[in-house]
Amino acid sequence: MKERRGSSRFARRVRNHVALGVASTAITAVIFAVLDSTDPVFRASIATAYVALALLAATLAFSPIAALRGRRYPVSTDVRRDVGIWAALVAVAHVVIGLQVHLRGKMWEYFARPIKGVMLPRFDPFGAANYGGLAAALLLVLLLVTSNDASLRRLGVVRWRRIHETIDWALVLTLLHGAAYQWVEKRAWSVVVVLCGMSVGLIWLRVVGSRRREGE
Repeated sequence: MKERRGSSRFARRVRNHVALGVASTAITAVIFAVLDSTDPVFRASIATAYVALALLAATLAFSPIAALRGRRYPVSTDVRRDVGIWAALVAVAHVVIGLQVHLRGKMWEYFARPIKGVMLPRFDPFGAANYGGLAAALLLVLLLVTSNDASLRRLGVVRWRRIHETIDWALVLTLLHGAAYQWVEKRAWSVVVVLCGMSVGLIWLRVVGSRRREGE
């Protein structure tokens, strides 16, 4: 019986990943196609950014939505874990592609620049945007490598939960990174409004959900 449950769970997770992979690829392709730019690298960077942000928002929404419906969401579930895994994978793809957009072949200059012959950290808005994005990506990689049953058993519920609560910071840093790039590249501020609206909505969901759980 245990073996049958294990094989059933494995098959279900395979289906989850296939569906998420196909959906992520398809949506990325659609966004790539509709973007108004002649630079394919830029379009791929923006497309993966939007898909990663949507997956990250979806990952964060599971628990508060369950709390609003009067349910207690488990510490970890396969569906939420799989969505989070794809959020991290697409985010890493965005980082790799994004580092090719502005300074192709000189990735280090996203974070440092030569001043009087010495490479020093960038403290300008461009550098701040990149540091924020890098910090968010590193947090997502940490969550990615611990999104498995072995890590949950080894770390224990309390420590595992503390690590995965940093997903809130990953979202904040991602939104700041996105908003900063709108300003640096003088893009349409409508995107910033959408990002702010998304952040307010998610924060509201998580605060209300947390209060509901505490009131149980």
